[in-house]
Amino acid sequence: MLLLLLGIVVVHVAALVLLLVSTIVSAWAVNPNSSSDLWTNCTTFNGFSRCDPADTGVWIQAVQALMILSIIFSFLSLFLFFCQLFTLQKGGRFFLTGAFQIFASLFIMCGAIIYTVMNSEWVPETESYGFSYILAWVAFPLVLISGLIYVILRKRE
Repeated sequence: MLLLLLGIVVVHVAALVLLLVSTIVSAWAVNPNSSSDLWTNCTTFNGFSRCDPADTGVWIQAVQALMILSIIFSFLSLFLFFCQLFTLQKGGRFFLTGAFQIFASLFIMCGAIIYTVMNSEWVPETESYGFSYILAWVAFPLVLISGLIYVILRKRE
């Protein structure tokens, strides 16, 4: 049981790290001379780098909010897991922890879908999706799976 709990926590923390990296790093859309993320558009011209703030469109703000909400819910889920680990009665399930984690996965999915659909309005077609965008999509199933495991998991002595 201890090994299972450790495995779940490792998956949870790994997904949280992926979420943090994908939200912070400027590589949602890249090409050799520029990169853009949820917060800035950076271009390099003759060795000089220039970064402009992100577009103020409603869709990019929705993606920003959804990714931040996913991080908050994932942190809260980890905190709730440790609280429930010590306060939950024998045989109880980690429903609250699982619900928060599943909500976090839904926020990730919605944010990534909005970015995918609306990306052509903000980012030039010469750019391709960067590793931060891919990390967000990799974090989605990890967070969803860990949330489902929390819902199924029972506390034992």
